[in-house]
Amino acid sequence: MATRVIREVIKHRAVVTMPPKASVREAAKEMSKLRIGAVVVVENGRLAGIFTERDGLFRVLADGLDPDTTLLEQVMTTDVTTISADKPLLHALHLMQENSFRHLPVVDGDVPKGMLSIRDALDYELVHFLRDMEKKEALTEII
Repeated sequence: MATRVIREVIKHRAVVTMPPKASVREAAKEMSKLRIGAVVVVENGRLAGIFTERDGLFRVLADGLDPDTTLLEQVMTTDVTTISADKPLLHALHLMQENSFRHLPVVDGDVPKGMLSIRDALDYELVHFLRDMEKKEALTEII
């Protein structure tokens, strides 16, 4: 994990974006359909914010807002911590742990290139760990 870069973890995942004028309901439907916990909010091709399942819970439902009329721009996080794809995975995990968030937009400048979730990062490592274990077991059987 120490040498793995973020680009390797997100390479097979498309970044899911929504415009700031999309409703919370539209974002929630897309997130549900794709089984993801966050979308990148993009305006004119540039990162404008991030909307997460937590935003939906704490900024919309808990405040009694209507998800059909509430726009993402009203409830998204705009002060977004981001990371570039060439950074080590461990750096991203450290940022996520330090700041208590589970999603980290991957950008090139301010252009979104992907989304790293804590689940993606850990699932990726688990798959590689299991493959290594299978190889070791196969070698043990041969020997």
